[in-house]
Amino acid sequence: MCGFTGFALEDPRGVPSMELLQRMARTLEHRGPDDEGLVVRDTCALGFRRLSIMDPEGGHQPLESNDGRILVMGNGEIYNFPALRIELEADGVTFRSGSDMEVISHLYVRHGADFVRELQGMFAVCVVDLRDAERPRILLARDRVGIKPMYYGLAQGAFWWGSEPKALLASGAFPRELRAPALLQFLMTSYVGGPESAWNGIQRLEPGHRLTWSPGQVPQPERWWDLPLDGPADVASDAEVLAALDEATRARLLADVPLGAFLSGGIDSGAVADAMARASAKPPLLCSVGFAEAEFDELDRARSTAKRLGSEHHTAILDPDPTLALDTLPWFYDEPHADPSDVPTFLVSKMAREHVTVALSGDGGDEVFGGYRRYVHDLAENRVRNAVGAPGRRLAAALGRVYPKLEGAPRVFRAKSFLSNIGRDPALACWISACQADRGTVLSLLQPDLADALGDYDPFDAFADHYRRPRFDCSLYRAQYADFHSVLPEQLLTKVDRASMAVSLEVRVPFLDHRVIERFAALPAREKIRGSRGKHRLREALRSRLSPDVLDGPKKGFDIPLSAWLRGPLAVALTESLAILPEAGFRADALQALHAEHTAGHDSPARLLWSLLVLERWWRRHAVTGIVA
Repeated sequence: MCGFTGFALEDPRGVPSMELLQRMARTLEHRGPDDEGLVVRDTCALGFRRLSIMDPEGGHQPLESNDGRILVMGNGEIYNFPALRIELEADGVTFRSGSDMEVISHLYVRHGADFVRELQGMFAVCVVDLRDAERPRILLARDRVGIKPMYYGLAQGAFWWGSEPKALLASGAFPRELRAPALLQFLMTSYVGGPESAWNGIQRLEPGHRLTWSPGQVPQPERWWDLPLDGPADVASDAEVLAALDEATRARLLADVPLGAFLSGGIDSGAVADAMARASAKPPLLCSVGFAEAEFDELDRARSTAKRLGSEHHTAILDPDPTLALDTLPWFYDEPHADPSDVPTFLVSKMAREHVTVALSGDGGDEVFGGYRRYVHDLAENRVRNAVGAPGRRLAAALGRVYPKLEGAPRVFRAKSFLSNIGRDPALACWISACQADRGTVLSLLQPDLADALGDYDPFDAFADHYRRPRFDCSLYRAQYADFHSVLPEQLLTKVDRASMAVSLEVRVPFLDHRVIERFAALPAREKIRGSRGKHRLREALRSRLSPDVLDGPKKGFDIPLSAWLRGPLAVALTESLAILPEAGFRADALQALHAEHTAGHDSPARLLWSLLVLERWWRRHAVTGIVA
């Protein structure tokens, strides 16, 4: 696990600055505290920070071909590199290290840009091809689902790239300006996604994409992998599910450093821990955290699983410090990011790092096997929507407009959102279920000139394009597919990457093995959701491995008591931030009205207020100079 950056000059007579390269690379030291590699070759500069996982002694990067004309940097892990290495050696290739990334230069020579299709793993890679001294060729590629990040941009006569935006910002080539569309999306969803980053001029290479650049070109990213578009998939047996999970987990146990796993009390992390135990000669080392608040705590179930596996089990009761989100995390999340679980994810990563350098996680199980509550609700809404027809949908929409909100009432009486969604387009209803605030609410918080500058831009449009892309009519799979191209990489995986790399911990995710995704994500809806519960096929497959209290117990998630924090230890900070934000284009009266609603005891504004608080602290930490349309 590492971080890298670099730049290539347009002018063939230019000489890259080693001092500039060093400054950019040093911003990524947290991603790679063990080693630094700086290379200036022709018009290209490559900087690398290494967290040593494979071949600690010989895996120094950038890696060079035998003639020194092809250079490679990689962040992540290539799990099938032993098999690739054997294949290449059979063709006469000689390797100089035990690094998994060394296979890339040889695969690039053989396959060109298509080498990425040979890789199984999580990765962001850069290949610098200097065989034509007058026209260097830079190739960037990102793994299939976006586990590892990649950013790039053209500015001031050079092409720039890096694992995090802070490396590009350190170059001085990009203004510290927040894009207004990114601001709108962040306040609606708590994250920034899509091909453009939050920063003016800095692009995000999307999951499953690659690009090439040479002087005089404008980089054009292209998709090289996607989830299945046709389906549904054939029904899978319990044995097939377990075999796939076991293989994906086994592949992720390759490491030359201490390795363990996160263990909550849930199904996904328990399944991974069990698979680790089956693949290892000794029980796995497991790390779990609990919370003082019973509604968030699953430690008893985690202890039960760990005891059954006979594992070395490290536990801690977290009393999350809310100031972490304000003082520490904004540096690592160098785009606005306000997932409430950012803080506990950072804390559990910090605890795990005391014992291991690599940790396996159960992330991705909900996306692949349909585990989220909103998937259950969305599927039920679509069944009703199809059953009542157009007249029924119009009636439901009318009833939704007049039905009282009834916040705090028993769930059976809170029918407003259900009725409203029945009358909506299915893609829009799915989008709303994943948002924390609607577009109108966010625009009402902005100064009129800023709101007007956004024009007709709506983040929903990109989500809807993803939702409608599958070629078979299954609303559940459409929701999963859209999440794989939005919520999963830009909220969940960004959270895990930044929180873990903040403490130099590598996290691996067996459920996001592309073979698992390709086989099981498009299972028929009845195989994923039965009644009011998701992950049916996975749950049933695990009956022989996990206890009933894990399989059938309530899902508690990994969250924080937002409302309590905002009314308690963060009350002063929130008031201060809301007073500062008008300088960034917000309406003071609208912010105060939102705050007053929460102070009066309403919990619904809590997520949006949290995002506003995080935004202000992020703005301050990164010295943002303004907002541009």
